[in-house]
Amino acid sequence: MGNFIQLKGIPAAPGIVIGTAYIFGKQELHAVKRPIKESDIPFEIARFEEALIETRKQIILIQKKIARDMGSVGSEIFDAHLLVLEDRMLIDEVISRLKKEKLCVEYVFTEALEKYVKVFSKIEDEYLRERVSDINDIARRIIHNLLGKKQKSLSDLDEPVIVVAHDLSPSDTAAMQKKHVVAIATDIGGRTSHTAILAKSLEIPAVVGLEQATLTIRNDDKLIVDGAEGIVIVNPNKDQIAKYTMEKEKIFQRSTTVQELRDFPAVTLDGKKIVLAANIELPEEVDSVIAHGGEGVGLYRTEFFYMNRKDLPSEEEHYKRYRAVAEKVSPHPVIVRTLDLGGDKFLSALNIPREMTPFLGWRAIRFCLAQPQIFKVQLRAILRASAHGNLNLMYPMISGIEELKQANKLLDECKLELKKQKIPFDKDIAVGAMIEVPSAALTCDILAKEVSFFSIGTNDLIQYSLAVDRSNEKVAYLYEPTHPAVLRLIKTIIDAGHKANIWVGMCGEMAAEPALVILLLGMGLDEFSVSTVAISEVKKIIRSINYKQAKEIAAKAMSLSSAKEVEEFSKLRLKELLKT
Repeated sequence: MGNFIQLKGIPAAPGIVIGTAYIFGKQELHAVKRPIKESDIPFEIARFEEALIETRKQIILIQKKIARDMGSVGSEIFDAHLLVLEDRMLIDEVISRLKKEKLCVEYVFTEALEKYVKVFSKIEDEYLRERVSDINDIARRIIHNLLGKKQKSLSDLDEPVIVVAHDLSPSDTAAMQKKHVVAIATDIGGRTSHTAILAKSLEIPAVVGLEQATLTIRNDDKLIVDGAEGIVIVNPNKDQIAKYTMEKEKIFQRSTTVQELRDFPAVTLDGKKIVLAANIELPEEVDSVIAHGGEGVGLYRTEFFYMNRKDLPSEEEHYKRYRAVAEKVSPHPVIVRTLDLGGDKFLSALNIPREMTPFLGWRAIRFCLAQPQIFKVQLRAILRASAHGNLNLMYPMISGIEELKQANKLLDECKLELKKQKIPFDKDIAVGAMIEVPSAALTCDILAKEVSFFSIGTNDLIQYSLAVDRSNEKVAYLYEPTHPAVLRLIKTIIDAGHKANIWVGMCGEMAAEPALVILLLGMGLDEFSVSTVAISEVKKIIRSINYKQAKEIAAKAMSLSSAKEVEEFSKLRLKELLKT
């Protein structure tokens, strides 16, 4: 079997899997330059038309699957693919060149496409430039169909494998079936990347940011994937297999135990009650929240609703979605985060130019305040839906008091409009602010006067405080939730909130880190909002400790001088607590 190789990446979704590698990537097919006769031209045109028809059928099938699994918004990703298939300029150019050059249609199509892609790549408009990936994706399908070759998809898998890829696109992940994709390992990505978030929600162990995975691992290699530690072992020896088999069994026993806690509250041994909620992107995820014992939704991300579509969602569309979630989760609360556009998330329906530093640019509340006509549509819908359940709202990326006041002023305008129209809404709807910018953390005593609650967004708070791009695997080692600066900011936020008599929650990925749950609990955090798969584990930890003991552990951690010391101390105390 040879010597084993151990790769270290970024933990993306917990769990241990021992299995076989399947290298997944875009299979490039090169069209050979083959001359044809004049009499072959009608046959070549017919081949081309058949390939377009077959490709359309494949895309529509994918759309139907995604609409079934993720809702209509997810399926709209492929509208751009269908538009390419109907582009007369491209189709006419292929047929014209075919007649003129008398070369096989797959070669002519490839040549015409290269010219097409070059034109789109030079366009300054963000939305149109991003269509290059749609064109390339659809082109691969057409060429596969012209050559009679079936394009590989993750839906074609018929046995359990560990998928190893440079990266996974939305269409790749949409095609996955959990019974066949048992783990994921990718070259790129961070712990808060979309692949990582999706893997957690599908409960598939994953390690991202491995950099060399696709160059090191071969098809059918035996792999061990440890999603909690961010380790992938290639061709492990017998001792390693025995060790991880034992660890896997321990995890299974623990998960069975924590599932038994589903219907119990998140309360410490000495009676301190904690709210344990879930983060969701789609209304379809609510069933999973309830199944895992979540007490409501602490973060309902609304960006996905706006993306991958050619128009903006209407007030009625917003209202129906929010109402459906509020009614299903009632009487527990649902916190809707207003549009958090920007950074790594772009709005297809608007021509927003690319920025040099998008995470520091025109995003989130900044965008909403600059586009009140878009913002007010969402605010009105949230208010209307609040009449049907315990619906709250919060603003993302607040950096100071002026932004908060401007946002609340627009909200008040919406309330007045609805009142005049005699449309019901919850007049006492709770309004909160996400604290994810250092300036907000340092002035949260001022912000607390304008809101009902704080929710700490650690994904951005950490990257802004430590000057680390959270999507860049090259500096991933500097993204440290346990950095003393981060812990001090969190403690400042919690203390300021409590002093102003408002509750403080956390919806960032840090809230789901088992070793850090004790620290956050001890710091006085009132609410943990995590991915559904993490709910049971977090609940078990909370129910296994005295609040007084957690406060002592947090105080000790706060006195340590480095992230590494805090991390090691936290893991040790967690191990002692759970006796693992």
